Amino acid sequence: MIGAGTGALAAAARLAVAGHRVAVYERTETYGGALRRRERDGFAFDTGPGLLPLPAVYRDLFVKTGREPLEECVELVQADPSSRHAFADGTRVSLPNASRAGVVAEVEQALGADAARRWGDFLVRAREAWDRARRPLLEEPLWPNWEVLAGREPYPAVPHRRRLRLRTAATLAEVGEWELRDPRLRALLESHALAFGLDPRTTPASAAVLPYMEHAFGTWYVRGGLRELARAVYERCLARRVEFRFGAEVTAVREKDGRAAGLELADGTAVEADLVVAGVHPAALERMCGTRLRGEGEVPARREGASRTTVLLALRGARPDGTPHRTVVHTRDREAELDALSGGGLPAEPTVTVLRPDDPALVPDAGHEAVTVTAVTPAGAAGADAYAAYAERMVAAAARAVPDLRDRLLWQEMRTPEDVARETGAEGGAVPAPALAAADGRFLHASNSTRLPGLFTVGGWSHPGGGLPHAGMSGALVAGLVVEGPDFRGSQ
Repeated sequence: MIGAGTGALAAAARLAVAGHRVAVYERTETYGGALRRRERDGFAFDTGPGLLPLPAVYRDLFVKTGREPLEECVELVQADPSSRHAFADGTRVSLPNASRAGVVAEVEQALGADAARRWGDFLVRAREAWDRARRPLLEEPLWPNWEVLAGREPYPAVPHRRRLRLRTAATLAEVGEWELRDPRLRALLESHALAFGLDPRTTPASAAVLPYMEHAFGTWYVRGGLRELARAVYERCLARRVEFRFGAEVTAVREKDGRAAGLELADGTAVEADLVVAGVHPAALERMCGTRLRGEGEVPARREGASRTTVLLALRGARPDGTPHRTVVHTRDREAELDALSGGGLPAEPTVTVLRPDDPALVPDAGHEAVTVTAVTPAGAAGADAYAAYAERMVAAAARAVPDLRDRLLWQEMRTPEDVARETGAEGGAVPAPALAAADGRFLHASNSTRLPGLFTVGGWSHPGGGLPHAGMSGALVAGLVVEGPDFRGSQ
């Protein structure tokens, strides 16, 4: 197995339980992919994802690979409210965790009865999109039915009269404009796509499943940080006798008799194998194979994902009671933000996500607070000065959620797409987005099987795409394809 990201670990544990001898070769010195931790002066921060949606994916992994359930290996805590949104006009709304009725009630209190009705009706339509797309999009192998996903828009948009014609929304932005109307609801909707670097003006309406998943299944925090989830999955692999080789960079996939037959490492070591599972960026895998792995008639080549910039803030003073775990601070000029990002630039005023976990494990004592501020950033290098200025703009935006931030600040540390690239190997520090239906397949990811027999792909850069739940699902799909072969019909 190439790489020790979360999806690869999930596949490794499942394959080991199925009787395979599994060896993982990871070019860095640790496991977890994007699930990293930064520690300094008694503070600790997640530098990748900070919350876990759809924990059932990892509950299933632990049930299928051992006696101890997930909750005996990590402490899961519901983030309630799931999020607080600070809008450009100063309005704020807190969304309860996993409660549609509670969310609608909070929207009504903050934004009015009409906004609440529209958001509630939207969630009903988003649920229908989820019911239509869930099985083929997330729980089944992609081939040969990807064209069905590509051509059918699962979101049942309301017909809208535009220029004397009735049209249905094709993009997420049109859903917001035509069905939600309130600019604050539109910002709430679009923030779920923006969090993955997707421009709602070009993202299909099927992205409505992203806020639905959060409202329906809840958002969870892992005590000690999300790095603890990676640790638990890694330890489950060790318990199933998966072997790990860290600091072992794979440079080539060996081929014999027309199928994958092993690996070659940077130090010249040759490793024989019956099959290879790769959890790496597609361009890196094609270099290892020396050939294209996507053929004519397969999923179209997908646009590179965006990256992220993260600012770690060490604050003096205790975390105030009643502080939400997550606050999304919306930009005052969404069009300018989207134009900057789509053009490869850094927005003058970004939308930021502020995480303030109530976790003693992350601070030196009760008189301090660890805060993480994250914003979407184009993949690639922008230069140290540009990132430093962007980090200051991010902190200024975060101050709308933490009014005394500047007075409490002990130190801050910035992490850029270059850091993401170094830790994950993704070119430009790109972060993969979840797979989405419709749009001619442009928002799907390549199949977990490849043109080279015996070679499979896992993790965020393959079906069903990025995000912790999707990575875990990819591990289940790969294990099913390996164990059951072409007759595998998907996870149960």
